[in-house]
Amino acid sequence: MPRILSCLLLMLSTAAVDAEIKTETLSYTVDGTTMTGYLAYDDALSGPRPGVLVVHEWWGQNDYVRKRAEQLAALGYTAFALDMYGEGKVADHPDTAKSFVQTVISNMPIAERRFVAARTLLELQPTVDKQHIAAIGYCFGGGMVLHMARVGMDLDGVVSFHGSLGTKTAAQPGDVKARVLVFTGADDPMVPPEQVQAFEQEMSAANAMYELVSYAGVTHGFTNPAADAAAERFKMPVAYNAQADAASWKRMQAFLKTVFAQ
Repeated sequence: MPRILSCLLLMLSTAAVDAEIKTETLSYTVDGTTMTGYLAYDDALSGPRPGVLVVHEWWGQNDYVRKRAEQLAALGYTAFALDMYGEGKVADHPDTAKSFVQTVISNMPIAERRFVAARTLLELQPTVDKQHIAAIGYCFGGGMVLHMARVGMDLDGVVSFHGSLGTKTAAQPGDVKARVLVFTGADDPMVPPEQVQAFEQEMSAANAMYELVSYAGVTHGFTNPAADAAAERFKMPVAYNAQADAASWKRMQAFLKTVFAQ
C-alpha cells in the first residue's frame, strides 16, 4: 500500500509540474512591419477555449501587458498580448510613448489592420475557440479596443481599463456588435467628466450594450503598480490603486464569463 500511495503522489506531483502557463513569442507582419506578440495559455486544459486579445498601454508591449496575458491564461483563456507599434518598440519616457501613440492614431486604418492581424493569428491557435474572442486594453490600449468596438469589429466583448473615451469616429446605431465594459477613475484628468458624459451619450445613441464603472478618488493608470514610479519620475498624474485594480479585474472576469456564454 505505501508503494502504491508513493506512486500516486509522484504522478500527482508530476502532473502539477507539467500543468503550467505556457508562453510563446510570435512574430507576424502587417503592411511590411514586423509585429511581436505574446501568447499565453494553460496547457493543463484540453481543447479550444475563448481567446482574449490584450492591448498594451502607451509604453508598448512590455512586461506589464504580458503579465496580464498570463493572468488571463490562468483563468482558462488563451490570451494574446498584441503589438500596436511594431519593430520591438517600447518606450521608457512619456515623450517617446506619446510619439508612438501619435503615429498609430494618425492612421487608424493601419491600426485596424494590425488589430485584425493579431486577432487572425490568435484564432489560428489550436487552443482557441475562434467563435469566442474578446479584447481588453489599458490606457492607450483601452482606447484602441473601444475604437474596434465602434467600427463594428466582430468581438464578443471589449473591456477598457483607464482608457481614453474620446473619439473622432463616433459609433452609429447598430455598429457596436461587442458588449462594452469601461473602468475609469473619477479623478482621472486624462478622462474628464465631460468625456465620460459624451461617451455614455454616444453609446446610448448607438444602442450599444455597455456599462461604465467610475471609481471615486482614483486617477489614471490605477491598474499598474508601476504607475507610482512613473508619477514620481515624470511628474505624471497617475497612481496605482490596489482596491480599484482588484475590483475591476474581478468584475472583468464576470463580464467575460457572461459574454462567452452567449
